[in-house]
Amino acid sequence: MNCHLCQKNPTKAVIILQHGALCKSHFLHYFEERVFKTINKYRLIERNDRLCVAASGGKDSQTVLYLTKKYLENYKIPATLEALAIDEGIDGYREKTLVDLKQFCKKLNVPLTIVSFQEALGKPLDEAYPLVNKDTKKKPCNVCGVWRRYLLNKYAKQKGATKVVTGHNLDDEAQATIMNIFKAHTKLAGRLGPVSGTEELDTFAQRVKPLYFCPEKEVRLYALLKEFQIQFGECPYAREGFRHDIQEMLNTFEHKYPGTKQGIINSFLALMPLLKENKEKEDNQKIKVCNSCGEAANHEMCNACKIKEVLDAAK
Repeated sequence: MNCHLCQKNPTKAVIILQHGALCKSHFLHYFEERVFKTINKYRLIERNDRLCVAASGGKDSQTVLYLTKKYLENYKIPATLEALAIDEGIDGYREKTLVDLKQFCKKLNVPLTIVSFQEALGKPLDEAYPLVNKDTKKKPCNVCGVWRRYLLNKYAKQKGATKVVTGHNLDDEAQATIMNIFKAHTKLAGRLGPVSGTEELDTFAQRVKPLYFCPEKEVRLYALLKEFQIQFGECPYAREGFRHDIQEMLNTFEHKYPGTKQGIINSFLALMPLLKENKEKEDNQKIKVCNSCGEAANHEMCNACKIKEVLDAAK
């Protein structure tokens, strides 16, 4: 099939979307415009921002890092930009993506900082998870998710970042929405959206998601067409998490009923004002400081320190 926009010189399409087939050139333009419109509509980036991109070396993080830099250049925005990667310590997986990330950041001339679980919390995930799991029965993704969010927030703040840019795409956000519904985590739902959190708090570095409306398959295609050096392998722990089952379910529905994921996001955005209003009231009452590390917490001790406490006791 040919691109429906190439009228005079028919060009072979690389993707078929709802509004028609697009060639490489028109798809790249379409994708970038969608990302830039999201940034502008939700004011994800402002002139005086200090931006810290949460990077891993995968397709999403390389794409969002590249387009964030391109956005700053196109709009002549003087915001500062750097990348922050978390090395969880997953043997045979993360070290490969970090090699790609180092080369990518060097090519873009973007400063990169790498913080490891080993360095910051005492043990890599491969060693920490079995010890923590003895008493808590937590899955690897539970431990990894808590520690990753903790370190991203902590080190982004240390760098003076006003915003953390993440590579969450439409598939990720649809999955998160359904996960919260299935687990009745309506309070957590108020933190989702193109801009995470309900208000700016000193204890949090606000997160923004330029790829919020981009399906994963489009992000993958963009990365391939731009010839980014990427390892497309899956994390060895991914299939053990609750998210994986939700992902499989939504992929099945999307295949049978196209538009399912977009419908979930549209419904969530319609409800978001009410969720955020309710969450703001609760945040004002409940945000505390962890007695152990001084970071933000919902209780006397944050979840990251609770896991580390279990780990220390298991040594």
